[in-house]
Amino acid sequence: MAEKVLRAGIERKKGWLYYLDKNLNVHRVQMVRGGEKKKKGQHPESVLKTNLRRDHNFLYYVDKAGDISRVKASRGGTARKGKKRRRTAAQRAVMLKKKLAAKKKAAAKKKAKALKKAAAKKKAAAKKAAARKKALAKKAAKKKKPAGKRKAAGKKRKAGGRKAKAAPRKKASHARKARKHKKAA
Repeated sequence: MAEKVLRAGIERKKGWLYYLDKNLNVHRVQMVRGGEKKKKGQHPESVLKTNLRRDHNFLYYVDKAGDISRVKASRGGTARKGKKRRRTAAQRAVMLKKKLAAKKKAAAKKKAKALKKAAAKKKAAAKKAAARKKALAKKAAKKKKPAGKRKAAGKKRKAGGRKAKAAPRKKASHARKARKHKKAA
């Protein structure tokens, strides 16, 4: 926390900037706002001379009460954390067990996933083979006619002589043909 170095009791006025030089003497200068330019006669004014010595481990400033205060300087960038505590042998053993358990769990999960995928693939292949077999059986059944029917058809031919002719197709009229050609074009 801040500590007061000197109770100066400087009355701060609005529009003035109060600062300390390297010898810890208090000075002030009139503030210049955005867009304004510094006037020719504007120079810093000395407000208070002190016989203090600056300690480089502290930052010095004029506080709200008009006194000179200081605060410990934080050097070296970000705040430092405490030294990393070394783990005991028992703690290291527990950590290793946890890591091994996690690895085993991940490996088991991966294996289960692979097995599930292989089973699904096998099932799909079996289904496909069964469908192929069924289609081949149907095709073979179509080609092959029962023996009793074949003989009966042969007897009819002999009795009837020639095969009966199919009924002649009706020829399409000229007008119908013309319509078909228009649709095609």
